[in-house]
Amino acid sequence: MTFYDEIGGHETFEKIASVFYREVALDPVLRPMYPEDDLGPAQDRLRMFLEQYWGGPSTYGEQRGHPRLRMRHVPFHVDPDARDRWLTHMRTALDEAQLSPLHDATFWDYLQRAAHSLVNTFEPSGVGPAQQAQIRPDLGLTS
Repeated sequence: MTFYDEIGGHETFEKIASVFYREVALDPVLRPMYPEDDLGPAQDRLRMFLEQYWGGPSTYGEQRGHPRLRMRHVPFHVDPDARDRWLTHMRTALDEAQLSPLHDATFWDYLQRAAHSLVNTFEPSGVGPAQQAQIRPDLGLTS
């Protein structure tokens, strides 16, 4: 049984992607990274990527090829603030998915490593308010 199956398959990944993009839609720094009509397709791409990564269907690769995460994120201003906002919204999504403690820790570890690897600048974007006061203190995130 794969991790994908263990945590509930498609329904769980759909929930995680849905909650994440619900939060992104309200974020003054992350939301501008998406064209107005792009949140739905972006949500689908995230879900498919995560499903494939965790042992589910290979739909992402069939439709989009190799993930090449760093290359796909180069056009975006991913500074520590954007990373921390992304992680904050993913933490909310995982919390709402209510995974077992082991599955949650495994998923969260991957998300943290992935987010840190995608930072491509340390220059502030100048978009939106400073994140310091908005980061959930339980995440241990520091810019």
